Amino acid sequence: MRATTRRRKALPPTVWALGFTSLFMDVSSELIHGLLPLFLVVNLGASAVVLGLVEGVAEAAAQTVKVFSGWLSDTLQRRKALAVVGYGLAAVTKPLFPLAGSVVLVAFARLLDRIGKGIRGAPRDALVADVTPPARRGAAFGLRQSLDTVGATIGPLAAIGLMAAFNDDIRTVLWFAVIPAVISVVILLVFVRDPGPRDALAAAPRRVPIKFRQLGGLGRFYWLVVGAGAVFTLARFSEAFLVIRAYGAGLPLALAPAVIAVMSIVFAVTAYPAGRLQDHFGARPLLVAGLGTLIAADLLLAFGSGLVAIFLAIGLWGLHLGLTQGVLSALVAHAAPAEVRGTAFGIFGLTVGASTLIASLIAGVLWEVVSPEATFLAGAGFAAIAMVAFVAVRPIERV
Repeated sequence: MRATTRRRKALPPTVWALGFTSLFMDVSSELIHGLLPLFLVVNLGASAVVLGLVEGVAEAAAQTVKVFSGWLSDTLQRRKALAVVGYGLAAVTKPLFPLAGSVVLVAFARLLDRIGKGIRGAPRDALVADVTPPARRGAAFGLRQSLDTVGATIGPLAAIGLMAAFNDDIRTVLWFAVIPAVISVVILLVFVRDPGPRDALAAAPRRVPIKFRQLGGLGRFYWLVVGAGAVFTLARFSEAFLVIRAYGAGLPLALAPAVIAVMSIVFAVTAYPAGRLQDHFGARPLLVAGLGTLIAADLLLAFGSGLVAIFLAIGLWGLHLGLTQGVLSALVAHAAPAEVRGTAFGIFGLTVGASTLIASLIAGVLWEVVSPEATFLAGAGFAAIAMVAFVAVRPIERV
């Protein structure tokens, strides 16, 4: 009986494999991301507005592509193939960063990298939902998010060590991002199983194509989650602004990746427990707590002085991500019928992407025109609005 219970509680191997695929790709991506804001601002002379535009457009493109990749994964019921394309595209863009000699080329590389993320995101999340029993989806998404974030922690720490080893030569350090990206694709190819339409857990017959009218089956609850998620994202602009905030407070260039590392450590530690708590207590307490944490982080970033205060705020930023990101994915999985699940993740991603672009542009303009403090105060205001929105979404109480 105990062995049977353990098997029921154990997450499918595909969830673990997707988690490690994400882990290694995030080692690669965050090794770059921890250095990229200062590479743009310090080395290439970009302004905060340009930084916000580059980050916002890249993330918006990623989320827009999710709609089409999610729809295609529903149509073909072959999630893994699209995930391979997405992770593969991200891997081949990594050499472009150290080769870049202008803001334009960096922006192009960042755009392609995020398009790869967009291609893989919805099929991967739908695949996690396909292979996981509904009662375990909070834990499954929390685990994948935690492993993803472990990679996001290792990447910046590796960047710090490599910057020390290569005397702050950013271009040389960026070349090392190629290695974990290749490992990620290999894990995906070898260890991830696509159940296909015949698997009992997939519960989604092959359907070519999905009709627009079928999206009406997503229901009011799904659209409430999408709307509330959009408002949430307006409060959470690119983490690139955390990097330049810490740099402005006196953080040495070589230690800039520590910003992403600290944020990711807290994110990694809290995402899986948050998913398990959602399975037992529902989403609302976690979302409200996460937004309250984000408000505190923004206020500390606006008014805190010294690196201790800044890094405390960065830790709170990571905590809010851990409390909310896996929870939001599980909510989308719960709200969407299996036959349009990939499309549902894609639409959610598109909405979040548009909000990310708007948020990053607002952050950049406020930073340049008013002050860095104004950027974080605006974030706190949007977070307060999002908290009201989530309190108002009554159906969230049941999941």
